[in-house]
Amino acid sequence: MTSPHAPVLLAEVIEALAPKAGDVIIDATFGAGGYTRAILERGADVVALDRDPTVQPFADAVARDFPDRFQLIRTPFSGLAEAFEESGKAKLDGAVFDIGVSSMQLDQAERGFSFMRDGPLDMRMSDEGATAADIVNTWDHGPLAHIFKLYGDERQSGRVATAILRRRVEQPFTRTLDLAEVVEKALGGRRGAAIHPATRVFQALRIAVNDELGELERGLEAAEATLAPGGRLVVVTFHSLEDRIVKAFMTERTGNAPGGSRHAPVAVETRKPSFDLLFKGAREAGEAELAANPRARSAKLRAGVRTSAPAWGAVKGRGA
Repeated sequence: MTSPHAPVLLAEVIEALAPKAGDVIIDATFGAGGYTRAILERGADVVALDRDPTVQPFADAVARDFPDRFQLIRTPFSGLAEAFEESGKAKLDGAVFDIGVSSMQLDQAERGFSFMRDGPLDMRMSDEGATAADIVNTWDHGPLAHIFKLYGDERQSGRVATAILRRRVEQPFTRTLDLAEVVEKALGGRRGAAIHPATRVFQALRIAVNDELGELERGLEAAEATLAPGGRLVVVTFHSLEDRIVKAFMTERTGNAPGGSRHAPVAVETRKPSFDLLFKGAREAGEAELAANPRARSAKLRAGVRTSAPAWGAVKGRGA
């Protein structure tokens, strides 16, 4: 039976990374250390990144088993380049990202990620910055409705934002189940819905609290700048918003972005591709993994190999 914290698409990730003795791999989302252990077992060194302080016991266990080939650095994706420099390693041969909230975080009620368990309305993957409670208690109607629609694809985003503003005048939100109940009432209850009415709102708040999409973009750019020629970038996503960013990044950096039309011409891209695709499209979990681990249902893996061309860096219009 698969462990509750089993890394998704593990076999496919290892095949794409192809780690071997002497290689240095960054596991940009250490979590419980599933990918890291598999990479270390194949002889490569691992520099692991995670902004979540609660992963330290897992890191300590890995360090005991692989004392000379593993180190954990507390940082989000955007700090990848600085973390690699801090590691003292000379060459980066691969980087793997597993995007999104982990089952380990969802299972901890005190983290405030789940609308199914009562806990403080927090949702931070680190122990710094604004919480979900800060957002729902202070943001205006427009920004709230915007993130519910953009990050959660909530069709009734305005109605939910109105309900939140009306309730917080009487009493600020502090608990997850309290917010979930207000959202459920605003949307007219469950009425046989396949998912809980608060699912999309909680997802949107989590993404906003942790700047997940911005971190992903900056992390991809940092990997591009840090990987050695021939180094491999492997990314596993669980949501269409994340996969869209990764797909666009890979498409652009491999020189396969679509051209303009006579009605909307685009400037000719003169930069050389910084990546080659390892394979076309995205790989998904097989039937055996899906049966053992339902979390793999929405997972997609994309991968590229770094060329010797200069890094493109931040692309205008998508943030620095």
